[in-house]
Amino acid sequence: MERKQLHIALVGNPNSGKSSLFNSLTGLNQKVGNFPGVTVDKKTGFTKIGHFSANIIDLPGTYSLYPRRLDEEVAYKVILNQDRDIKADVIVVVADASNLKRNLLFCSQIIDLKRPVVMALTMMDLARKKGIHININEMERELGIPIVAVNPRKNKGIDNLKKAIEMVSGNLYKPPVHDFIDVEALAPEAIHTVKHLVPGISSYEGVHYLINHETFALADELQDQIEETEKSNRFNPTKTQAEEILQRYQRIGNVMSLSVSLPDPNRKNILTDRLDNIFLHRVWGYIILLLVLFLMFQCVFLIASYPMDWIDSGTAAFSGWLGNVLPENNFTDLLINGIIAGLGGIIIFVPQIMILFGLIALLEDTGYMARISFLTDRVMRSVGLNGKSVMPMISGFACAVPAIMSARSIENRKERLLTILITPLMSCSARLPVYVMLVGMVIPQKYFLGFISLQGLVMTGLYLLGVVFALLVSYIAKFFIRSKEKSYFILELPTYRSPRWKNALETMIEKAKIFVLQAGRIIMIISIILWCLSSFGPKQRMHAVQQQYEAAIARPGADTTAVEETRAAAKLENSYAGIMGKTIEPVIRPLGYDWKIGIALVTSFAAREVFVGTMATLYSVQDDQGENIALREKMERATFADGTKVFTTATGVSLLVFYVFAMLCMSTLAIVKRETGSWKWPLIQLAYMTGLAYILSFIVYQLLK
Repeated sequence: MERKQLHIALVGNPNSGKSSLFNSLTGLNQKVGNFPGVTVDKKTGFTKIGHFSANIIDLPGTYSLYPRRLDEEVAYKVILNQDRDIKADVIVVVADASNLKRNLLFCSQIIDLKRPVVMALTMMDLARKKGIHININEMERELGIPIVAVNPRKNKGIDNLKKAIEMVSGNLYKPPVHDFIDVEALAPEAIHTVKHLVPGISSYEGVHYLINHETFALADELQDQIEETEKSNRFNPTKTQAEEILQRYQRIGNVMSLSVSLPDPNRKNILTDRLDNIFLHRVWGYIILLLVLFLMFQCVFLIASYPMDWIDSGTAAFSGWLGNVLPENNFTDLLINGIIAGLGGIIIFVPQIMILFGLIALLEDTGYMARISFLTDRVMRSVGLNGKSVMPMISGFACAVPAIMSARSIENRKERLLTILITPLMSCSARLPVYVMLVGMVIPQKYFLGFISLQGLVMTGLYLLGVVFALLVSYIAKFFIRSKEKSYFILELPTYRSPRWKNALETMIEKAKIFVLQAGRIIMIISIILWCLSSFGPKQRMHAVQQQYEAAIARPGADTTAVEETRAAAKLENSYAGIMGKTIEPVIRPLGYDWKIGIALVTSFAAREVFVGTMATLYSVQDDQGENIALREKMERATFADGTKVFTTATGVSLLVFYVFAMLCMSTLAIVKRETGSWKWPLIQLAYMTGLAYILSFIVYQLLK
């Protein structure tokens, strides 16, 4: 008889090595979605175990079977068999060998559910460095389940883990005869009654039916019967939980005394503790944090400048070559000034995207990201947030959408809402193309001490500007959002590890692909639409431009080149795009912007990085001379009707400030609505960010012009 597909749930405490084990088991055969009905990431993958295929489900990290957050609730329901779509045949508990006491609490709870269980013991090398020695055979006897030491980072122990899973998944599996603790003694009559009402459950499962039955998918009659059982037996959930946890830790102490050799308490701290004395220092810790961020943005700007220049000049050369070899018609114009110009606006910023995400991946891999949360908790609390808000904010430097979704880990509703409201003020990677183009155009390429770039300093300043105003907005908003919930900040600091360069490289490639394929599609579509809007207009207007051009050419001694430039400019102004830009120009002119920038601002609502593709298309359409010059040079030549330059330092800095604050992202507004369940908050977000952008850009332009 052919074996059915095996479903395996990976569970464990946060930072226990669960994700590394999932990646090691599944490799590239994985996908990410959402659990049905909730916005919690669902990671699944496939692997071969023995002669059958196994579906691996990586459940959100949790410390115990008493959930406090939405993601913990998801894991809880799968483990308790209350999820309608996921039924786990085997549960693999991933436990950190260097922090075994706390990990055994969660493991002992799952053991008492009487499910097929395997423990994967990770970080054995770190435990040995701490002087912790574990007798796995003795611990297996005490717990009654198979235990396998694994090292997912080096792919060690994976085959043994698969053999253990195959063994417990068979019909021969027998759960431990005795409970880890005397569960029935916690509430004898109530547990006995629930086991009678729900046949086949364990005593410990009966405890959870008593405590959380309201959240389970049960018939109304059964719900009423369990509720009556609670009342008649005076069942106290809080007291029962407290007694259970106390008994478990007492038994865990006995297990560890028999199977674990702990180090001398006077032994010197390991490297992680010594490094934390520096990185978490009340003075040096903040200086190092600022230095890390400074170096990160310097690298993004300096290292990427070389491939950017090559791509920019290569795109211009390729466009010029195509213009020479292809016949002059609308299709050629669309290909060169619509598609190629838009494509160039995408590819040129791939180096910055890759470097930024690669550096973030390295910081996460080394364990330093968690230290940033710890360091900033005091500052966060002063403005109504807590240290957990830092991770969504830092993730916002990459993209606001997943960053806002990651705010689910914040238990306090007020702090979660404040975090969602300010996260878009972090300068995401979509702003990076705009920053790089404008900074390179209006900020001199000067160096201090021979290696500190002025342009890099300005870039760092833009990112810091967003952070400062995010904290200011949160401080003000905390007085308007009321909540009686108390807030706690509990964070486990992972050990320092050497970065996995392969992992960073894979992240860089993956993010570049996402940018090119997802953002690139939007940019390409808008570039083509813009070409059409910029090349065509109302018949009467376009006909008048053509007549004016023909009359100018017919004059004796006419300067053909000058007339052609005038015609191209007039044609663009009278196109549909020009009419749209001219309509909004009076509103944006006080900021130093012309109608072309106005068009770019409108199209940026689809995605901020579209600004670059829009400018590339508009200036390429106007450049009917077919000149082989880069976009930056075309923009530097741009003038107002009175002959003054458009892109002055004042205009450039005003635009930079506008893009720091403006909510130019429909996807972000949509995800905020999804996470808050109301259009109220995204509309508030749109209003305050647009108002900030306009007022501050106006002030900057008026001061610098």
